Amino acid sequence: MATPKSRYTYSEHCDVIRETFGRLGDKWTLVVIVILSAGPQRFSALQNGVVGISQRMLTVTLRKLERDGIVRRTVFAEVPPRVEYELTPMGVTLIAPVTALADWSIDNHEVIAQHQNSADAKYGTEFVPTTVRPKTSHAGSAPALLVT
Repeated sequence: MATPKSRYTYSEHCDVIRETFGRLGDKWTLVVIVILSAGPQRFSALQNGVVGISQRMLTVTLRKLERDGIVRRTVFAEVPPRVEYELTPMGVTLIAPVTALADWSIDNHEVIAQHQNSADAKYGTEFVPTTVRPKTSHAGSAPALLVT
């Protein structure tokens, strides 16, 4: 199967692509976008729909998406106040690629797991994801990064 060609060269737009992928590619953002693709949601409905997200992380994710112009927050003058979140017109343009990626994830999850098991058996160990965490530093020095 032929690899589709991008209309841009990666090197030409590397910074923009990396920045955007970094913002959208965290643990929760794409899941929130998928849930909001069904229409406006209250905070509690979003929290129930995003299994495992804390109240704080949902708040941070929604604020980030609002700042980027992807989500609109509407406060209704009611008692008690009602707040709804919905995708903006720009956010709606993300529905097709994000749901395609979600569908791809579901369709390929088992195959990926099989490949991971084969690789683990081949190399005799489980692959450990690389993470960057602060290393404990000595007093007065800047913290170093430790890749594990």
